[in-house]
Amino acid sequence: MHVVLSGVVGSTAYGLARPGSDVDRLGLFAVPTEELHGLQRPVESVVSSAPEPDRTMHEAAKWCRLALSANPTVSELVWLPDELYEVRTPLGEELIALRGALLSERAVRGSYLGYAGQQFRKLLTRGPDERPRAAKHARHLVRLLEQGVRLHETGELVVRLTEPEQVRESGERIAARPELAEPLLAEAERRLDRPGVLPSAPDESRVEAWLRRVRRAYWTA
Repeated sequence: MHVVLSGVVGSTAYGLARPGSDVDRLGLFAVPTEELHGLQRPVESVVSSAPEPDRTMHEAAKWCRLALSANPTVSELVWLPDELYEVRTPLGEELIALRGALLSERAVRGSYLGYAGQQFRKLLTRGPDERPRAAKHARHLVRLLEQGVRLHETGELVVRLTEPEQVRESGERIAARPELAEPLLAEAERRLDRPGVLPSAPDESRVEAWLRRVRRAYWTA
């Protein structure tokens, strides 16, 4: 596994971590290019957890496909604050530089509203003894809506929340009364329906060119 880019994500990156919070890591790796020519497909994702650090690694092509669909978790890897990167190779720097090419209006709208809607449905079906987890779902809902709207309107994915404690407090209220999320979802949908700054389609040619540079870099004869 050749790690191209990796860093700390999740609650630490959002500014929501508390003492004892898990530290989540996300990364992108490249398989030796020669392995792509055999009968068996090489591994596309590697996930490790306790007792190892929580870490998710995606192969370069899979990461690009997920990022082009505006997957919120995957996308934040190229928008992290500098101090949260743990591996940052020259190819990783190139990927960060072309992060705007991954974006498109339709994908951002569908993905962020879709993931927020999933969190809302989890709130509606939680059991009475699941309050801590419900609060986590509610925080994710608030965060996703805030990040999605800002990305749509400014073209920038802000991973570190500007008001993390406000998001935490909103999460507690929504966990207790899930119906409070409905106006937030409606307002986000309204703003995402308005014209934004994102292109109608991502610049796949730039992403493809980067991926081909990765394949050349890791070719072994």
